[in-house]
Amino acid sequence: VKALTRSKATTERECVGDLRKHFRNLDPKHHPMQRAREYQRAVVGAKLERMFAAPLCKGNLEHADAVTATSVCRQHLLPLASGSADGVVKLWDLSTRKEMKICAGGHTRAITGLCFGNNNNASQQPLVYSCSDDASIRAWSVTSSSSAAGEEGEEDDACVTTWKTDSPLKSLDHHWFEDQFSTASSTGVCVWNPERASPVQTFTNLWESSDTVHFVAHNPAESHVLGVCTMDNGIGLLDTRSGTAMAKTVLKMRSNTLRFNPMEPLNFLVANEDHQCYWFDMRKLERPVRIFKGHTMAVLDVAWSPTGREFVTGSYDRTLRIFDLQQGGTSRDVYHAQRMQKIFCVEYTRDHQFVLSGSDDGNVRLWKAQASKQMGRLKPREEAALQYRQTLVKKYSHTDEVRRISKSRKIPKIIRKKHAQEQLQKDKTQRKLENTAKHSKPGTVKFEAEQNKVVVRKIT
Repeated sequence: VKALTRSKATTERECVGDLRKHFRNLDPKHHPMQRAREYQRAVVGAKLERMFAAPLCKGNLEHADAVTATSVCRQHLLPLASGSADGVVKLWDLSTRKEMKICAGGHTRAITGLCFGNNNNASQQPLVYSCSDDASIRAWSVTSSSSAAGEEGEEDDACVTTWKTDSPLKSLDHHWFEDQFSTASSTGVCVWNPERASPVQTFTNLWESSDTVHFVAHNPAESHVLGVCTMDNGIGLLDTRSGTAMAKTVLKMRSNTLRFNPMEPLNFLVANEDHQCYWFDMRKLERPVRIFKGHTMAVLDVAWSPTGREFVTGSYDRTLRIFDLQQGGTSRDVYHAQRMQKIFCVEYTRDHQFVLSGSDDGNVRLWKAQASKQMGRLKPREEAALQYRQTLVKKYSHTDEVRRISKSRKIPKIIRKKHAQEQLQKDKTQRKLENTAKHSKPGTVKFEAEQNKVVVRKIT
């Protein structure tokens, strides 16, 4: 006689807290309502994601005046430097959200640029570089040298090094690998070495124009390439190896910021005054690769995620928008606060988990990159349930109900009105163009792509 036997390990629990083991037949013919159940769970998952969306973290980092510049360290996770319009630089610990150091008494006017040094030499102390409208550059030590080191909110008036220039400085950026940094001003672009009192290289009269350069950025991969924004609505590239200007593109309106993609250094983003962001390929500056829309006022700053797949923008309309490169030209999420004023600077943390914003109300706010993500460590069952819901939402994202719930956002009334006005003007222009083409000789009226209307001219 043959009997079916089954070990107790496959049927019984080892302890009371374990889950009971169930055996299911996964044959689709026994589950005719599986797709309907999955769709219902996807709708519930999308609703739960929006219900638990709370992006703003508690505890703002406060300044006495408007926050005009911020910078995160490229080599460490926790340090943050922020500068305000009263000339004060503060160093923060993001884990505790407390002041590590207050660098006051150095600058007499607004801080216009901040960056951390590379600290390639282990024997040297890490430094933070700042520039201001008072035509000075100062280097501050991250670690304090006074006897009160380690105390919260410690104030240190002495800086490590000071450099003086002839004109107010508008921007500052450090090299990704070498021990040098660059500044932008009305006289041009200067490349500095911390061990020398004068710039090692100077770019003046760029593209046969003496216009002010108000932003400069180093390329992460091409160490000799600099990206600049000029006051004549231009964006250009400089070559420090040959000491020449390579190419320049003039847009319809002024660009405020230029940031290179850390994972694809050939691409860079431009934050423009026409409420939009432009993605350019540095090999083809004739037209942008893509246009990102959503803001209703000038975009003041943009910052890439360390993964290179997302970026965050801060605007004059007092909102923060996160864009995903795989989702087209619209924002994935929009953040705003009741008391937050226009945003001057934005940053991504090095772990891709948080977004920082400095605004005109004197606060540096910490936001979650994923609005509904739960903080802290999840249990295995919680993590499995979360992944299951996210998979179902992604699977049924093409359906009307799931798409409507996932994209619903609470936006201030004034921004909704401006969006409606912009859409009305856009429809009116498009309708006028269609009517003109309808009543004109065939071939005389040509429809031009929006990317081709951005660039006014290219200078080589």
